[in-house]
Amino acid sequence: MNQVTAIRDRATQPEKVRGLPGHSTVGTNDLDAAGEFYDRLFAVFGIGRVLVQPNRAVYYGHRTLEFGVVKPFNGHPATLGNGGMVAFEARSRSQVNEAYSVALAAGGSDEGAPGSRGENGDGPYCAYFRDPEGNKFLVFRSGPDEA
Repeated sequence: MNQVTAIRDRATQPEKVRGLPGHSTVGTNDLDAAGEFYDRLFAVFGIGRVLVQPNRAVYYGHRTLEFGVVKPFNGHPATLGNGGMVAFEARSRSQVNEAYSVALAAGGSDEGAPGSRGENGDGPYCAYFRDPEGNKFLVFRSGPDEA
């Protein structure tokens, strides 16, 4: 089976198929504080810790590693990626609102209040925020809320 056939076969399967990334990470200079922030944020999505590497990283996911907050491997301070952003898909608009509120209450900062985006407000429902160290995030819902 060649690569194109394998991709086409996966695309025709009835289950919802997600693409890249396999997981995302952001850097931190304070792993304990970052862990507390992400514990609160990911509780909104029913996601918890799946792997903890003491003094190195905390990884989150449903059953497998999906997102991590890590101390840089090279030992240098964590810095922000200019233009970088991690996006999380919510099940509903209310979950977008909740994630945004929890992020701000946990020490994050506003980068764009929840609301519809697009020229006529007909685009996805989005909220933007930064974690306490300045990493930028988007929480969005495209289409109708899940049942």
